[in-house]
Amino acid sequence: MNDAIRVTTLPSGLTVVTETMDRVETVSIGAYVASGTRNETAEQNGVSHFLEHMAFKGTERRTAADIAEAVENVGGHINAYTAREQTAYYVKLLKDDLALGADIIGDILTHSTFEPEELERERGVILQEIGQANDTPDDIIFDHFQQAAFPGQPMGRPVLGTDDIIRRLSRHDISGYMRAHYAAGNVVVAAAGALQHDTVVELAKQHFGDLPSKMPPAIAAGRYEGGEFREGRDLDQVHLVLGFPGVSYADPDYYPVLLLSTLLGGGMSSRLFQEIREKRGLVYSIYSFAAPYMDSGLFGIYAGTGEDEAAELVPVTLEELHRVQRDVHEDEVRRARTQTRASLVMSLESTGSRCEQLARQIQVFGRVVPLAETLAKLEAVSVDDVRRAAARLFRGRPTLAALGPTERVPGLPHISDRLAA
Repeated sequence: MNDAIRVTTLPSGLTVVTETMDRVETVSIGAYVASGTRNETAEQNGVSHFLEHMAFKGTERRTAADIAEAVENVGGHINAYTAREQTAYYVKLLKDDLALGADIIGDILTHSTFEPEELERERGVILQEIGQANDTPDDIIFDHFQQAAFPGQPMGRPVLGTDDIIRRLSRHDISGYMRAHYAAGNVVVAAAGALQHDTVVELAKQHFGDLPSKMPPAIAAGRYEGGEFREGRDLDQVHLVLGFPGVSYADPDYYPVLLLSTLLGGGMSSRLFQEIREKRGLVYSIYSFAAPYMDSGLFGIYAGTGEDEAAELVPVTLEELHRVQRDVHEDEVRRARTQTRASLVMSLESTGSRCEQLARQIQVFGRVVPLAETLAKLEAVSVDDVRRAAARLFRGRPTLAALGPTERVPGLPHISDRLAA
């Protein structure tokens, strides 16, 4: 491991990981909780995100305004996000304000009060957020895609929850979920920048000591099933996501799939962009993505196209998926490898990105993965590996989500037939 990276596990189970970056004048610190949408029951869907919002709305020592002002008074930035397997709370500050950052993040995770007035106000904000997502086709289409891929299970539910559930979640529901899932052994405190590891450890002991020590409930395994979702709307574009079962972080094909996604739809030089946008003019936006999870994954392609173009777009896309299973060239694998390597290395220059990477690696692999190891695995991916990964993915049961004037979009039987040809 890089000498600048150090890891300490406290007796409570809390893990502290840091990276010292000598050439910066800032520091980022965050608490990364290994709990998100997939940890929720059907009756509490959206509680992880609701909790993330409420954490900023006041503690025993600070009001919501106090939290915001304390950070911004020193020129810092505080934020959070909820995902399917993680909820994160983080702050970026000048290096001399590290103690303040640790204090605030620890305070909101251990002493939030969930005042009834603030809860009702934030309930309204989240309902507005859900409404905004529903009114944004190129946003909500991904929720429909996830639900079609993982129907009837936590992995398929929307991160924001639904109107009905958000309206009935109580203060007891939110605080109870926090007590059950925000346990010390389920949290990684990560910091990167101009810092000393031992200082961060002492700050973690001081400000995160009240986290409960019990472990959270086990999660249900993700079971990809695939399926179809269509919703007709009076829109100018058809928004499409076509996807397949992907791979987990630990899967041997993780790196081949990463390069497959890049060469297929990861930039302006990618196959899909060149063939579908540049040569045929069928879309404004098209890209592919690989979404790994702890025990499963998704591979998808998003495109937004006009109704008249949809009939041509889908078969052309399917042909590219068929072709990449048998026809991959060394030069495009090399380009995809270079793009992926550059993106990874550039992200290491951001203290915030580095915090997130450190925490995620601890939670997924139980260790920080050295950069040299990652680059070696990327370098080892061959043309045959990419072709094999494509054949593995694109012969699985597909998932199709379509939103807009969908009448001209082919259905799943046609897609399955084309890929099996």
